[in-house]
Amino acid sequence: MNLQGRTVLVTGSTGGLGREFVSQSLARGASTVYAAARRDHEWHDDRGIPLRLDVTDTASVASAAAAARDVDVLVNNAGITGAASLLESPMDEIRNTFETNVFAPLELVRTFAPILAHRGGGAVVDVHSVLSWLAAPGAYSPSKAAFWGVTNSLRIELAGQGTHVLGAHLAYTDTPMTANLDVPKSDPAVIVGRILDALEAGEDEAIADETTAGFRSVLGQATTGRIPSRT
Repeated sequence: MNLQGRTVLVTGSTGGLGREFVSQSLARGASTVYAAARRDHEWHDDRGIPLRLDVTDTASVASAAAAARDVDVLVNNAGITGAASLLESPMDEIRNTFETNVFAPLELVRTFAPILAHRGGGAVVDVHSVLSWLAAPGAYSPSKAAFWGVTNSLRIELAGQGTHVLGAHLAYTDTPMTANLDVPKSDPAVIVGRILDALEAGEDEAIADETTAGFRSVLGQATTGRIPSRT
């Protein structure tokens, strides 16, 4: 999937990774990038089009799809850290974490799948985490594990219409979401560059940093969601 001349939609576009997805997609020749977010924002490039989108609101998702009928690549980047404890956080916070990190990107794929099919198949990029494979307290880790499973199943279901599905995994990256964490962090520009390289290479997974590569190797040849065809 070469981005030259393509139309890209990036959710969570005002965050550290989101801004990189927008700017690097434009740098790789995208003709249009819909920079989707819940708040107003501007881009210093006429090809970057601000788009109001609350990924957890069905009406907002439908409105975005009506405004962006030319999308070739959907980047599901929006997400939250969410509830800090599965035992002590309010259930509403836990449900909201899963709503934002799992069900919202699923609804976006369901909504944009016909558009991608009409455009020849296109691609979906789902931004996961190394915590998709590594348990941690709170709702973030299990929500990303669930999202990974959703991505793997979508890859199978969307294959028939020629849609490429890329799951991207990364560890701590220097974004507003991790601003309060005193840990080594990757440069978001490097991470997004590696993800887009994987997209253009047609890979199923983007392993975006060395930490993530180490944990992925522990999984060995674990399935990416494919099952043998029946005869």
